[in-house]
Amino acid sequence: MATDGSKKTAKTAPKHANKSNEEVIQGFQRLRTEQRQLASKLSELEMDLNEHKLVIETLQNVDADRKCFRMVGGVLVERTVKEVLPALTSNKDQMTKVIEVLNNQITTKGQEINDFKEKNNIRIRNQNELQSAAPDNEGENKVTNQGVLVGTKP
Repeated sequence: MATDGSKKTAKTAPKHANKSNEEVIQGFQRLRTEQRQLASKLSELEMDLNEHKLVIETLQNVDADRKCFRMVGGVLVERTVKEVLPALTSNKDQMTKVIEVLNNQITTKGQEINDFKEKNNIRIRNQNELQSAAPDNEGENKVTNQGVLVGTKP
């Protein structure tokens, strides 16, 4: 009977360790997914900000009473330049602030990921291979990474 109890303990110990490893991996993947989502949102906002800048630059050279159209909530609305320009400038300023906040969040998330990696001894396989290969054969890696085939003339 005593041997049965020790066998159960021995069998459950590795399962618990595996769950812990799985939880660590899931936590790491969750953090990386969150960072990717933040980066995606940041990219989207930066594109919108560039569009706003282009439109503002264009409208500044136009007569203030000229008719223009603006998309509001999926509906095209007719306005004048003097009505639209201040709203676009305000939106641009707000987007700039949001982009700053997202940049800070991405930096914080990156630090959180690095701390998590150090805490749980996480090593990424490809990262170590690339770091060790890069200083030795930079020219060779560029050719092989690009998939370029070089033929010789007969």
